[in-house]
Amino acid sequence: MKTEYQKYFLLLTLIMLITWILSCSGRSGKTPENKTEPVIKVREEPPLKLIKMTSPEENAGFKLNEQIKIVLSSEDKNSPDSIKIWFDSQFVTVLKSLPWAYTISSSLVTKTGRKSLKVIAYKSGSNPQTITRFLIVYSDIKPQRNSYKVIKTYPHDKSAFTQGLVYENGLFYEGTGEVGTSYLRKVEPETGKVLFQLNLDPPLFGEGIAILGDRIFQLTWESKVGFVYNKNTMKQINKIYYQTEGWGLTTIGDKLVMSDGTNCLYFMDPDQFTIVSRLEVYDNEKKVEKLNELEYINGEIWANIWQTDLIARIDPSSGKVLRYINLQGILSDPETDTNVNVLNGIAYDQAGKRIFVTGKNWPKLFEIRVTE
Repeated sequence: MKTEYQKYFLLLTLIMLITWILSCSGRSGKTPENKTEPVIKVREEPPLKLIKMTSPEENAGFKLNEQIKIVLSSEDKNSPDSIKIWFDSQFVTVLKSLPWAYTISSSLVTKTGRKSLKVIAYKSGSNPQTITRFLIVYSDIKPQRNSYKVIKTYPHDKSAFTQGLVYENGLFYEGTGEVGTSYLRKVEPETGKVLFQLNLDPPLFGEGIAILGDRIFQLTWESKVGFVYNKNTMKQINKIYYQTEGWGLTTIGDKLVMSDGTNCLYFMDPDQFTIVSRLEVYDNEKKVEKLNELEYINGEIWANIWQTDLIARIDPSSGKVLRYINLQGILSDPETDTNVNVLNGIAYDQAGKRIFVTGKNWPKLFEIRVTE
């Protein structure tokens, strides 16, 4: 039986324990008022508008080798300390005083296409202000339209959905499309006889071909993969990969040139198949899209324009269209609908100076001469 002293001691211990628990929990038997630090809102000042661009306007059009005048303005109280200017990703100049204007030299306007114009204004104590606009550079000439004369007609396999055509050492090399009927062939020109055929497995859709040295390159359409073959053995020796669609293919010097159905041509390193440079094709009025099968002829890139009877002759240094060749009516065959089975396929015999053309599922291949 506990003594009075023991009872008192236990009661005192219990009171002390409860007091300790309440103090550790932050509670004193009474809920304190919630106290939070006041939120101080800092007003953010908008960045200063140091300049505005008076000209040129967005998507303003210019011609090759034309000067481009840039006119900027500023308010006196916010006048910048300096302004830097870039054209087509190339630094051009820095302006440090009024007038805020500059004329880009015609020597910098050497390629057709959509070009960026960027200016950055700087002022001590404030953030820089950037203005970017895009300009269109068109060809400086109106391309002439040429016609043609058929010199000779050759047989062509009507089942061949022609996507690429090359002539070398007395033979045609032909790449075809459509899933299940895509292949690479060696063909005897005079007879149309197939001397060798290598088939692409579905779902591959064959596209343009080109020969560079002892290698044959073949693209596919949407699979973003192509193939490299030994020209002598016709055995596959490599694969190539790319980020766009594969359409046409040709060579200039030690580079490959590829189209993807847009108005762009890509100059490719043949070993890594990486883009070395890019060219946008324009005539004097518009960009020229649907560039398809390609051939390099006497310093020009010739390109079939898909779903038309036209071949564009393109300057590879500037991107401008020099001339169009209209091949309307070249195939007169009641069993071939050339609105569906369109012109596609250009080959050049460098030694004999002969130009060959054909189309998708055409029964004939033509040697032509261009006329004025």
